Amino acid sequence: MAYYRDLREYITVLEQKDKLVRVTREINKDAELMPLVRWEFRGLPEKERKAFLFENVTDAKGKKYNCPVLVASHAASREIYALSMGGCKIEEIQARWDHAQQHPVKPRLVASGPAQEEVHMGDNLLEHGGLEEFAVPLSTPGFDNAPYFSAGNAVTKNPENGIRNVGNYRSMMKSPTRIGVQAHMPKHIRRHWQKYKEMGVPMPAAIAVGVTPNIGLVSVVDTPYNVDEFDVAGGLSGEPVELIKCKTVDLEVPATAEIVIEGEIPTDQLENEGPFGEFTGYMGTGGPNMFMEVKCITHRKRPIWNAYISQFPPSESSMIVQVGLEASHYNLLKHHLGIDNVLQVAYHMESGGRTMCVISMKNATIPQVWQALYGAAAATSTYSKIVIAVDDDIDPRDMDSVAWALCYRMQPHRDIQVLQGKSASLDPSAVSPEDKKQMLERPLTSALLINAVRKWPYPPTSLPRKEYMEKAKVIWEELGLPPLTPKMPWFGTSLGYWPDEIAEEAELALRGEHYQTGEKFARNRIKV
Repeated sequence: MAYYRDLREYITVLEQKDKLVRVTREINKDAELMPLVRWEFRGLPEKERKAFLFENVTDAKGKKYNCPVLVASHAASREIYALSMGGCKIEEIQARWDHAQQHPVKPRLVASGPAQEEVHMGDNLLEHGGLEEFAVPLSTPGFDNAPYFSAGNAVTKNPENGIRNVGNYRSMMKSPTRIGVQAHMPKHIRRHWQKYKEMGVPMPAAIAVGVTPNIGLVSVVDTPYNVDEFDVAGGLSGEPVELIKCKTVDLEVPATAEIVIEGEIPTDQLENEGPFGEFTGYMGTGGPNMFMEVKCITHRKRPIWNAYISQFPPSESSMIVQVGLEASHYNLLKHHLGIDNVLQVAYHMESGGRTMCVISMKNATIPQVWQALYGAAAATSTYSKIVIAVDDDIDPRDMDSVAWALCYRMQPHRDIQVLQGKSASLDPSAVSPEDKKQMLERPLTSALLINAVRKWPYPPTSLPRKEYMEKAKVIWEELGLPPLTPKMPWFGTSLGYWPDEIAEEAELALRGEHYQTGEKFARNRIKV
């Protein structure tokens, strides 16, 4: 298992694997940078997507930055996601996540680290312009009202037990020393904020940008409350995450981060934040939210700003959340709810990687199917709006395969349930954006649960048996025809109902002796 010591080592690996585009021409971070990266998500197949490193960055006012910008480095594709995990195979991603959650590794505190090569605090906080030192790109030019952090890893502590939370929350640039922090209940940082509010004191916070990929991957996953994400990140890499003490707040942050922003989040005030382009494919309109007063900025020499490209799916942020949700909900269903029949949990990119979930199960009983459906729907208060259970011969990631199961393994009056009490989150179908009161109250919505598992033995799938498809594939390749990407199911198989007599007739046909069946049918004619 590979372990990246810092983001720079990972960039080297991306380049070695031909998964990095270096852009040396001048690029405007406010008008050109994100639109350029957007094109690979709107115009290229997933396998051709790469990370981008912009080395000559300016802004709308012509300012030049001594700060490269790295985008799409963690999850432009599943192949890059696997690379960020240490170079595993795509099919090993879920197992790696499962192992990390079952075998966390505690972080290690070190005395110093490159994250504090330069320190700006006190009277020197603004000596390089504060937050203006960094080339934070405008994510949705023409609609966003400011640059936002999209890959900032916010660190806070539960004041009651000292357990850390590391989460990725969009952060609006509001001044050289103030940023918004978008997080509503039940996000863990907001739960911490509520505890500090009850204590009547501000909440210490730090945001680390440009961390090792394992931390970035964990920060977007719904890890259980009071589980330290640094522990899980250590489980992913197989090595303890090295942490250093912050300069002005009682928190620990990754020692090799490119940039660390320290400060306090007031608990007696909220401030408007948004709009921002969201994973739903629509603009999130925003509203009152937390904000952070910056007390200290530390960073490496010529720091690299790391950003995720989010907004309309497919996107990097949708992919990174999707894969993490699949892993955390598989862990929930398999290990915490004890549903051994669960094989895969697949979220779909069309839903921003969060809303449509398909669970693959093998030989599950009807109660087990419903337990899995309810478990996935209840895992978070917002995600999993549509949850579907399918058999193991259905590819849960292929909507053609899932649609086939929906058409012929499900009856709406019997196999559909609507679960109420979910939270609308950013779903624009829940309430009109013009209804500000309802938007702020976060109206309750619902989830659709569908049991598309076979309820009894079925006849075989109407495809040639496996051995004949495999022989035909050899001929296909000999003819030099285009490379194949098999879709499940790609061969016929028994699904429990296939009488011996019918099976014997099929064998006769394979030997060219189908007239025997015709003669049998003639003998058994029915008078009408």
